[in-house]
Amino acid sequence: MRTVPNAVFKTRWRNDDLGGPNPFEWKDLTSANIFKGKTVVVFALPGAFTPTCSTNHLPRYEALHDEFKAHGVDQIICLSVNDAFVMYQWGKAQGAQKVFLLPDGNGEFTRKMGMLVDKANLGFGMRSWRYSMLVVDGTIEKMFVEPQFDDNCPTDPYEVSDADTMLNYLKGLERRAAA
Repeated sequence: MRTVPNAVFKTRWRNDDLGGPNPFEWKDLTSANIFKGKTVVVFALPGAFTPTCSTNHLPRYEALHDEFKAHGVDQIICLSVNDAFVMYQWGKAQGAQKVFLLPDGNGEFTRKMGMLVDKANLGFGMRSWRYSMLVVDGTIEKMFVEPQFDDNCPTDPYEVSDADTMLNYLKGLERRAAA
């Protein structure tokens, strides 16, 4: 098992005290802020507003959020190599209220995870490969990485990083612990 890499995420948070048309302020979050002392499910995807990410990946994690919580997960995070503004607008468009959308705008975390791939064939540039992971107090307990990991992959595999696979894994852990 390995620990999550140290990274700084540039996020934007709503602050109604600021007023005006843009009531947001910058807030840096570190890997420690996100993972220390918590059980977190992270699912990473190539990009906000993209087809599979918008129709399946994020909506299913959002729908199963309460079930994940019932199995001991403190937070579900959707990670993408997009900036904070894009992630915010995508979350609004998706109606995402339970899953935390985490922008990895510079791809720092994704690169350190070894999951940064070139998607120039789609005009995306450098993006995250699709995967999910269970992180307990900063330690990666389990990863589900989509097959065919490669730069400019001609397909977008979506077989094992889905919400149901992760939830079934958590249920299996509980069954083994009870036995």
